[in-house]
Amino acid sequence: MTLRDVRPGQTVTVTAINAEGMFKRRIMDMGITTGTSITLIKTAPLGDPVEVTVRGYQLSLRKEEASSIKVQG
Repeated sequence: MTLRDVRPGQTVTVTAINAEGMFKRRIMDMGITTGTSITLIKTAPLGDPVEVTVRGYQLSLRKEEASSIKVQG
């Protein structure tokens, strides 16, 4: 399952990041690393972006970014 499949209000744990290079580094710089808990706050009406809480702060991610983050609930 990816972060894009998560429903609002659900808390999940990151198991892997399926990205490479600068894209992966950018995601990790935002605090999203393996083992991190993420809570999905809401999804925009058209599904892009999604708003999540990571390490105590809110963050908006695009569909492409959310699709590259594997999670388990």
